[in-house]
Amino acid sequence: MLRLTNLRKGFGPPARRVVAVDGLSLEVRRGEVFGLLGPNGAGKSTTIGMAVGVITPDEGTVIIDGAGAPTSPVARKHLGVAPQEIALYDELTGEENLRFFGKLYELTGSRLRERVDAVLELVGLAPRRSDRVKGYSGGMKRRLNLAAALLHDPPLLLLDEPTAGVDPQSRNNLIEVVRELARLGRTIIYTTHYMEEASKLCDRVGIIDQGKLLALGTVAELTKQHGGHSVVTIHKGDDTHERIETDDPVREIQRVLSNGHVQNVRIDRPDLESVFLGLTGRSLRD
Repeated sequence: MLRLTNLRKGFGPPARRVVAVDGLSLEVRRGEVFGLLGPNGAGKSTTIGMAVGVITPDEGTVIIDGAGAPTSPVARKHLGVAPQEIALYDELTGEENLRFFGKLYELTGSRLRERVDAVLELVGLAPRRSDRVKGYSGGMKRRLNLAAALLHDPPLLLLDEPTAGVDPQSRNNLIEVVRELARLGRTIIYTTHYMEEASKLCDRVGIIDQGKLLALGTVAELTKQHGGHSVVTIHKGDDTHERIETDDPVREIQRVLSNGHVQNVRIDRPDLESVFLGLTGRSLRD
């Protein structure tokens, strides 16, 4: 559905050029939810910009649904984008925003009305359709931002941090919408800093840093390959504890229990967050 081939992009004059994306290639399969993860400054935003056609690569190609590059009007009709920065007009109502964006997608008449009604219902904003967006909460704006991306019913969706800064109820709604879209067969590229979301939603995950693809696979595959060992923490009655890294936590627990008194035991298994930190490091990115 989306093919990125040997993408390269740098910024600045030759003497001080900063390479943001360095030979990145990946394919997003039809019908999957694909998570694109990376720390700040990893090249993720530049990759997204090239994927949607707002940044021109120095080298490489982007092909959307076999229809061509995202600069092609035909290919763009296959793509819906919900950007991280809210792209709405505060002085318009929710419905007016959607009608405006729908006309940009060349929707008119009954088809436009049907799509506006459908996406408002999907994101739970039908009762607030006549309210100005400036009165919406952050979570409501996020949901309307997503609704705008769905108006023309595109087969490929790019959702950039769709749950950033929202309340738990709005986050739950947005996640359920993504699940429903996946059930309907839409292909979704999902970027997030919430590892739990990626683990729950994504069929495959790509992790990028310094403009390169570091790892690609299912969450289970990445955890097995890059997550490290499980950690068993044994708390004993004298307030001491023992920390054991192991591939067989049950065996270690049995061994410790057979050797003396144990107050409690905790097992910490590797997860997507441990994979992410192991590949990209723990230093702060500003």
